[in-house]
Order: sequence, then structure tokens, then C-alpha cells
Amino acid sequence: MAGASRSGALLVLVAAILWGTTGTAATFAPHAGPLAIGAAAMGIGGLLQALIAVPQLRRDRERLRRHPVLIGVGAVAVAIYPLAFYAGMHLAGVAVGTVVALASGPIFAAILERAFERTPLDGRWFAGAGLGIAGTALLALGGQGSAAGGGSVALGVGLALLAGLTYAVYAWAARRLMAAGCGSRSAMGAVFGVGGVLLLPVLVVTGGSFLQDPRDLAVGTYMAIVPMFLGYLAFGAGLRTVPARSATVLTLAEPAVAAVLAWAVVGERLGGLGWAGIALIALSLVVFSLPRARP
Repeated sequence: MAGASRSGALLVLVAAILWGTTGTAATFAPHAGPLAIGAAAMGIGGLLQALIAVPQLRRDRERLRRHPVLIGVGAVAVAIYPLAFYAGMHLAGVAVGTVVALASGPIFAAILERAFERTPLDGRWFAGAGLGIAGTALLALGGQGSAAGGGSVALGVGLALLAGLTYAVYAWAARRLMAAGCGSRSAMGAVFGVGGVLLLPVLVVTGGSFLQDPRDLAVGTYMAIVPMFLGYLAFGAGLRTVPARSATVLTLAEPAVAAVLAWAVVGERLGGLGWAGIALIALSLVVFSLPRARP
């Protein structure tokens, strides 16, 4: 079980690194707005998740039918998440938008699990989450990302918080489906497939640029296949042995990756506070990866 837990944590970490590339990748789509990028990435990626999960969905269809509310709540969260995330990042900058969204994820996940499952939070989780959240706060203060389009940074931060909440909700819903006996692929396929369907109207309305500019199309294809499809495959497999609240702590690697790429590729400034934040995030991952004490 310890080996399985470590493997699951590694898969979640790989997913977080892939997700960390999305903000920088989106800047290479010159005409696609944040809603189009979000709808393409999660909409197409979600449908691909459902497509490869068809055998597992058939196998688990009776279990899935017993949990329509969980699937519905998770799917709505999947649909809201990319729209809020990319819009928040568009307004507040790649580094700030990403770190706010991901820093709030562990808090929302802990609240959900505590409220619905009465799950206790141990000292190691508080230590790892505290270091990670402190790191993301320093990263947000130290990063001077320019908000695209001159939008309101405050609104961008609010949208990023909404993204953090919806991320925690669909991670929790998928984990609950797995706890009910559904396989990881069928749970993720059901939640992301329905969420992808909900995003299709948004893609139809906003995605005209993908047909007009090959750069936009290339970015949309990358976002859908690599971070959204492959990343969530790894994330779903990792959730089999890693609780949702722990997975959200591991995904604090995403804002560090996003901030470094925003600094190196996009040109957003990352000062001493930002680098200190990355160091704290790395330390939080070390604390979180320590083996649990056996009774």
C-alpha cells in the first residue's frame, strides 16, 4: 500500500507539471480568448476521457446510475473550472492567476471532505498545506505578471478562487465515485465526459479563431491532448490511492511550474519573493511525501 501511495503521488505530480504549462501555452494563441481556450482544452479533453473509458463505463454503468448527483455536481464543476481559470489568468496574469487557483484548492478540498465525510486532517497535512499556501502567497506577491487586456486584477483573483473551488469539487466527486466501487477511468470518464458536453456550446460560440489561425489550432490541440487528456489520465490513476485533499497539496507544484514558465517564456517578472515561494512549495512537497507514522 505504501508503494501504491507513492506511485499515486508521483502520477498526481506528473499531472500537475503538465497542467503548469497551460497558462504559457495559452499566450501563443493570439486570437483565441480565455473562454475559447478553456472550452477547447477541457471540453475536447473531457470527451477524450470519456471515449477511452467506454469499456469501463459499460462495466460500471449500474454503479454510476446510483450516483447521478455526484456525476452532475462533478460535471458542472468541470465545465466551470476552465472558464474561470483561464479568464482569471487572463485578467491577473499567468503566475498570479495560477497560484491563487491552486493555493485555494487544498482549503476547499479539506472543507468538502471534512463537511461530507468527517475526515480528520493530521498534522503533516497541515504542515505541508501551510508551507504550500505560504509559498503560493509569496509567489503571488513576488510575481509582477501583466494582466492581459488591462483587466481588473481583483476580478481575476476572484475568478481564480472560483476555479480553485470547482477544481476541489470535481476531484472530490471523482474520488467519491471511486470509493463507491467505480474504476478510476469510469469515474473520470463520466464526470469529464458530461462536463465536456456542457462545454461544447461555449466552444461553438467562442472557438471561431481555431479555424482561422493555425497557431490557435495548434495551441488548442496541445491543451486538449497533453495537459487535459494525458494529465487527467495520470491524475485519475493517482486518485485511486491518494485522497483528494492530499492530491490538491501535491498539485501545488503546478503554480511553481507556471510561474517559472511565465518568467522564462512570457516575460512576467519573478522577484526574490517569488523564488522564495517556489522554495516553500518544494519544501511542502517534501513534507507531504514523508511516510506516515505507523500506530
